[in-house]
Amino acid sequence: MVLTALRGALGFLSRLPVGRDADAWTAFAERPIAFPLAGYVIGALVGLPLLVPGPSATVGIVFAVGVYAVTGINHVDGVADLGDALAVHGDAAARREVMKDTTLGVGGALAVALVVAGLVAAGSAIAVLPARTALLAIAAEVGAKAGMASLVCVGSSPHDGLGAGFTTNANPWALAPVWLLALPAVFLAWPAVMPAVTALLAAAIMAVVVLRWARSNLGGVSGDVLGATNEIARVAALHAGVIAWTHW
Repeated sequence: MVLTALRGALGFLSRLPVGRDADAWTAFAERPIAFPLAGYVIGALVGLPLLVPGPSATVGIVFAVGVYAVTGINHVDGVADLGDALAVHGDAAARREVMKDTTLGVGGALAVALVVAGLVAAGSAIAVLPARTALLAIAAEVGAKAGMASLVCVGSSPHDGLGAGFTTNANPWALAPVWLLALPAVFLAWPAVMPAVTALLAAAIMAVVVLRWARSNLGGVSGDVLGATNEIARVAALHAGVIAWTHW
């Protein structure tokens, strides 16, 4: 069932042609451990452009394009909706209503621009470091997916929808296996473990920040919150990893 859950995770979290069916989706929704497992696969794929020689700025752009070629843009929609909600002066109900609006506001446009710029900048920074620094892409992806899983485990959805489909099937006890499965990403660039440790830690911190904000301002964890967590945590993890690699 774990392999079925992984297939369901890859079908939801990426554009990989793994097929989508009810059994895979159900197995995925019931097993948060599938999030970090999918992160290893996706991270390995999105990190490939970082190994291609070229001007750092070009590598950064190709890296960002590669990320969305593999993962799709569904989660970016979550960033846009969360950005629009951040710009709203009102209660949780008002913010949730704005997030349902298909019109992109200034807050959403700015949020998406910052995330994409963050990806390009991270890719550009990695391009001028040793080739094995590209392994940070795996650590960042695993961390981002573990961050999503963490929200699934400890959060609750304010309404029926995608978020509820995950949160109602998980509990805080699932956090331990999620992060235990994420830990091997630390040793990918051995002996340079500190950058990957820092990347995972940054992803975890961003997940906590988004969770606290979502609870206070949206009433809980929705599908948009999960998607935004993935994008924000990835960028934070990449930059934290690069900083750690540069200094340690």
